[in-house]
Amino acid sequence: MAHQSMDILSKVLEQTAKVVEEKLDAQMSKLNEIDEDDLERLKERRLEALKKAQKQKQEWLNKGHGEYREISSEKDFFGEVKDSKNVVCHFYKGSTFRCKILDKHLTILAKKHVETKFITLNVDKAPFLTDRLRIKVIPTMCLLIDGKTKDYVVGFTDLGNTDEFSTEMLEWRLGCADVINYSGNLMEPPTGPVRSGTKFTKVEKKTIRGRTYDSDSDSD
Repeated sequence: MAHQSMDILSKVLEQTAKVVEEKLDAQMSKLNEIDEDDLERLKERRLEALKKAQKQKQEWLNKGHGEYREISSEKDFFGEVKDSKNVVCHFYKGSTFRCKILDKHLTILAKKHVETKFITLNVDKAPFLTDRLRIKVIPTMCLLIDGKTKDYVVGFTDLGNTDEFSTEMLEWRLGCADVINYSGNLMEPPTGPVRSGTKFTKVEKKTIRGRTYDSDSDSD
């Protein structure tokens, strides 16, 4: 019986090896069939994709992406938001130390994520806008997609509730709102796994000058 079992096992292994060999032969045959014309077409498609990506990047740069900029009024805010798909706007006060901390991180991220526009606005110059968006805590970041507020980052609560949060932590938080192209794992922030019960700022719809925005419904 033992000899019979060994014969059966040997045949199974032999058949398995044969199937694997046939698959490898098929793959090698397919590779051999790629001629110079096929390779040239692959190069052309790759070059076209690179040109398209470069054109898109230049369009973003022309719209003010790639750098962290201060805008002078709430009127400018509407124009900036209308002009770009993804926008991060930091509402600040000059006397608030934590705003300066945020400025440092946003300057870095603006250069890294050119797909998103990063701007900042002094709340003293935008009383109507800050009232309509119910911005009560400084700093507050308004995260907008297609002209509508997708999310808010109020203070540093979502960033570990510390002034010492990393740029990577802020990058992760913006990635959670899909306002930047985040390449990491959204289920695990840089400082460790997401804690059970973690909540981000809730939003509710508000209309500003005939356009729909979402507004913060919570305050600290």
